[in-house]
Amino acid sequence: QVQLVESGGGLVQAGGSLRLSCAASGRTFSSYYMGWFRQAPGKEREFVAAISWNGGSTYYANSVKGRFTISRDNAKNTVYLQMNSLKPDDTAVYYCAAGGRMISLGTGARQYDYWGQGTQVTVSS
Repeated sequence: QVQLVESGGGLVQAGGSLRLSCAASGRTFSSYYMGWFRQAPGKEREFVAAISWNGGSTYYANSVKGRFTISRDNAKNTVYLQMNSLKPDDTAVYYCAAGGRMISLGTGARQYDYWGQGTQVTVSS
């Protein structure tokens, strides 16, 4: 069992930056690949970024590639999402997720087993 708690969301102007953190409980954090998803009002949850268990592989949605960076610190049981050059379209609730399947990382919500409660990110124009 893994419990995930996101933090770092808030209100920022377009062009600004935020860093989201996701703290995980449990001693097996390093065995999970991790992902970030987001959901805007009236829209489906969408994939943002993912990272393999050791950080050796990462993958990004085209909409955030070059602006967002996912990283993890297994010693701190934490995954991060650095978000730069934010746009109003990035406004959403951001969720982190942990997956334990026999794959390097996942880009679909069904590939993840545990979810955090979400943190709101609002980008003003």
